[in-house]
Amino acid sequence: MTTLPMSPAPLRPRDLRPDRTWALVGYSALTAALLIFLRDVIADGPLRLLQPVLFGAFLLSLLFAYQWRAAAWAKTLVYALGIVFVLPFMGRANTSYFDLVIQMMIFAALALGLNIVVGLAGLLDLGYIAFFAVGAYLWGVFGSPQYGDITGNAAFAAGVNPALFWLFIPLAVAAAAFVGILIGLPVLKLKGDYLAIVTLGLGEVIRIFANNLEVTNGPQGIDGIESAPVPWLNTLAGNLGFAEDQYRLFFLYILVLFVIGIVILVNYRLDRSKLGRSWIAIREDEVAAQAMGVPLLRTKLLAFASGASFAGAMGVIFAAKQAFIDPKSFDYFQSIGVLSMVILGGMGNIPGVMLGAVVVTMLNLMVLPTLSEVLQGSFPNINQNLDPSKYQRLIFGLVLVFMMLYRPEGLLPSERRKAEMHEHEHGGPAPDSLSADNRLQEGDGTAYSPGLSTIKENERTGSER
Repeated sequence: MTTLPMSPAPLRPRDLRPDRTWALVGYSALTAALLIFLRDVIADGPLRLLQPVLFGAFLLSLLFAYQWRAAAWAKTLVYALGIVFVLPFMGRANTSYFDLVIQMMIFAALALGLNIVVGLAGLLDLGYIAFFAVGAYLWGVFGSPQYGDITGNAAFAAGVNPALFWLFIPLAVAAAAFVGILIGLPVLKLKGDYLAIVTLGLGEVIRIFANNLEVTNGPQGIDGIESAPVPWLNTLAGNLGFAEDQYRLFFLYILVLFVIGIVILVNYRLDRSKLGRSWIAIREDEVAAQAMGVPLLRTKLLAFASGASFAGAMGVIFAAKQAFIDPKSFDYFQSIGVLSMVILGGMGNIPGVMLGAVVVTMLNLMVLPTLSEVLQGSFPNINQNLDPSKYQRLIFGLVLVFMMLYRPEGLLPSERRKAEMHEHEHGGPAPDSLSADNRLQEGDGTAYSPGLSTIKENERTGSER
């Protein structure tokens, strides 16, 4: 019996990056200590400008734990330090930190959902915030006194039982996915700018419905939205020193951590699945993908439905957190903002998209408002037209312009995207196996690529022989 020779297993490339285990631990400990022990010092006056600086420096430690080469125990320690200790401690001392972190994770989930549509499938959707509105209004109507006003039933004067909050999260996922399919069916034959304009219009249609329907209370919005009661978590929050009015944010912080974990896991699985490869194939070349057997309509609809489902789930959490929603919270500027997070962070890359969401949210909710408050406190007679918060879109537009000029692939791009954006810097695309340039000189002979190996074996034609 003849045994066929086994080819050796391919060797994994060695990680040549320097080990930064202790640098990571030291940086994380230093920034955490500065943020905690200086919290009262930087609470008032011009020193408030140090709040976004120290908070941003601490958040960088979480990014470094992902990027740097370090021992697994060090990375685990850094994440545990930040998520379990530092962020809850800062949220207890100042509720605005809790609010900011929850907003960051909500927008990170939105950006991850839009990344499926734009980053993987290459479908430019400018009405994505409509799916967010579907989830928010679904719980907003039923989880508030608005439901009692609609039904006229005194038993629902405060809305449905708040314990049904858990049921409405999967309902919002299904409802948003269904709306995504309804929006996708008539528009997915369009491409590029036409698709962007139509999705923008359909997104505005949903906002206008919310602005005019009686069930949504029109432009006045819905207030008094409840959250799920979790007695044991409230007891835990009380034992940890949280005030009673902070129980709600503490619960939402734990909930959004759990949901964002599921969203990241689903994104990673989709990215590495057959469906994810189909999305990438459609993005690269739709005609070639169809020729290879990829069903275009079904695959595109799955991209719309998958991205919309994340937005629907986060819409329920957003409504519970805000306790008030109105149509202004879901205008097309919000869709543009989420799209900017995807582009800024690194289209198609899950960590990059999350980084973009954190940067944009922190700029909008912490950096510019803090700068405005310090300027108004230091110079009471300053012209109101110089308020930095009024130039939020201008500042962010300039950031995007500079990003497109100097780092078009994003802050934390995928390797594929980085190679695409810098293709011209290497003299064109990488040579393929049939290119005459893909030859390796070995001594005085020539080693051809596999695609040209037959030429080496028999260089003369029959007539030449």
